[in-house]
Amino acid sequence: MTRLTLSRVTKRFDGQVALDDVSFGIAPGDRVALLGHNGAGKSTLMKLVLGLIPLDSGEISVLGAAPGSRRARRGVAYLPENVAFHPALTGLEQIGQYLRLRGEPASGAQALLERVGLGAAARRRIGTYSKGMRQRVGLAQALIGKPDLLILDEPTSGLDPVSRREFYALLDGLAAEGAAVLLSSHALTEVEARTDRIVILSHGVMVANDTLAGLRKRAALPIELHVAAREGQADEVARRLDGRRVNGSQVRLDCHHDDKLARLEQVAGLGALIDDVEIVPPSLEDIYSHFSRRAAP
Repeated sequence: MTRLTLSRVTKRFDGQVALDDVSFGIAPGDRVALLGHNGAGKSTLMKLVLGLIPLDSGEISVLGAAPGSRRARRGVAYLPENVAFHPALTGLEQIGQYLRLRGEPASGAQALLERVGLGAAARRRIGTYSKGMRQRVGLAQALIGKPDLLILDEPTSGLDPVSRREFYALLDGLAAEGAAVLLSSHALTEVEARTDRIVILSHGVMVANDTLAGLRKRAALPIELHVAAREGQADEVARRLDGRRVNGSQVRLDCHHDDKLARLEQVAGLGALIDDVEIVPPSLEDIYSHFSRRAAP
């Protein structure tokens, strides 16, 4: 069963369109990145999925039920960008409280905190936690009840690089167990490597919904070849390949996807003049900018 389905969803505020005819779905195990500039409609979409606001037209199915219904609430976890907890409670007490609210034994709090890397700080007051640690408490709370769908809004905000890697490894494990993930983030380098599909909103319109490979093909942006020349040969390599020299040994070439193999054959034909070559496809940042500009009013 598809975990989340949006069909022709439209939402307006005071006559202004926040979302316009948006449709996509998320299957079990999918990790989907939701991208867009501030005001693109990401927060509105998440609020609609959570049942916090009503839609104007279209349909949303959350785990086969209506947004905000009992079935949806029990199977959906939400982690906002800025989490807030009682500073006088320990991490153990706070997660224990949430467990009791969900009808589960508070004794499971320690295991949840250990899962997000807070086992050693479980008995410290949350008021002494850093922002990154509070974000981990939020993630522990989101994991209560083994949710089928996770809605995550800038979930790595405040986390250091090691913690971010651990966070995405945790998401990988949840997805492997069948959970679906909808993740909003401005950290494009992170989501480029750790999500299966990318949805891009621009001014309330969905302008892209595909894998990174699919988006690269649709965008048809140039590929860069970084050619490392042998010592003293960079000028000759640049001349023969009609490229541009960028330092003592590096030569850069631009080519379209369909020309990539032909250009690589040219590079290989220089034989002993070449030390190495690297293919650099368009980044997610390049692709995001391409689709966002194309949809700008």
